[in-house]
Amino acid sequence: MAGLLAGVRVLDLTNVLAGPFCCYQLAQLGAEVIKVETPGTGDLARQLGADPELNRRLMGASFLAQNAGKRSITLNLKHPKAREAFLRLVATTDVVVENFRPGVMDRLGLGYDTLKAAKPNLVYCAISGFGQDGPLRLNPAYDQIIQGLSGVMSVTGDAQSAPLRVGYPVADTMGGITAAYAIAAALFRRERSGEGELIDVSMLESTLVAMAWVVSNWLIAGVRPQPLGNENMTASPSGAFRTGAGLLNIAANQQQQFETLCELIGRPELVRDPRFAGREDRKKHRFALNAEIERALVTRPAAEWSELMNDRGVPAGEVLDVPSILEHPQVVERALLRTFNDVPNVDTDVSVVRSGFRLASGDPAPASPPPALGADTTALLKELGYSEAEIGVMVCDKAV
Repeated sequence: MAGLLAGVRVLDLTNVLAGPFCCYQLAQLGAEVIKVETPGTGDLARQLGADPELNRRLMGASFLAQNAGKRSITLNLKHPKAREAFLRLVATTDVVVENFRPGVMDRLGLGYDTLKAAKPNLVYCAISGFGQDGPLRLNPAYDQIIQGLSGVMSVTGDAQSAPLRVGYPVADTMGGITAAYAIAAALFRRERSGEGELIDVSMLESTLVAMAWVVSNWLIAGVRPQPLGNENMTASPSGAFRTGAGLLNIAANQQQQFETLCELIGRPELVRDPRFAGREDRKKHRFALNAEIERALVTRPAAEWSELMNDRGVPAGEVLDVPSILEHPQVVERALLRTFNDVPNVDTDVSVVRSGFRLASGDPAPASPPPALGADTTALLKELGYSEAEIGVMVCDKAV
């Protein structure tokens, strides 16, 4: 069946992660996403990733991760002929997404007001580190900078290791997800009212919003958030525990779960210990309780404990690395990965992750592999009415 966003055309002017990740989600839902890239170099992510040869070919692993399902056109937006072509393209589109610093699109003569004149009901989404106004608006914004400013690093790690960067670009990712749902909401309203929208996404604010529980402990309870390592601030025992082989996450947050846990590990007397009798008692004495539990867990590996505990209603799970979870039957059965064997300029199969949800009408997935730089330039220009001769002139003028 047609995707939820079938018939929607999106122009993706973004680079690296937050913007491309946003537009990748839209592509998986059926939108036609056209990636507008700089001639010769394209998205910086084309040169990023763990495989130097792919980087050299402008098909870096970082690019492949979130650009499947898109078409690529190269336009030098500093050239008047390219700007004219871009405005023609805007007139045929529904959504424009960019993640330049505030003011860049205006300086190119392609700001929101100009694009709105070409497409009155346009949904325009600007993703930036700090938003379109405020004292930091012109600062360069990288994920690690946002992690540090937002407080994420201050609560990651433990007392010895914090502040610590989260192990993946969480601020970029949250910015991209925020932009994707804002765009979807704007498109929904446009279907009803005909109105377009100007969306201003701040990575800093998106990240703070995702920290709601941490933020509320300070705003509402007046408790300054602290790094707790693998411990859960809301309950105990709730964290990562050493076993006979491997780490095991346990989240026995309810009284019955705690009592069942003590029975399973052969330590029923812990339930009667006054240090651990109630929820707040256990939180106060969490490290003493953890030590008692770990002494019992050494008799089995994490995989066995996980199965035993989950069978009895105690939430538990092994601590796995990325290769292990991608091979796990749960992930495999739900077909999270989409594999392409025909990616241009890439000699091996390329597997990418789909969206984190499924649909009864057909699961979101990219319909085509990540594109080579400018692969669709000629076809798109012809769709806009340019002749072969006109395209040849634009190539000679380095407008495309």
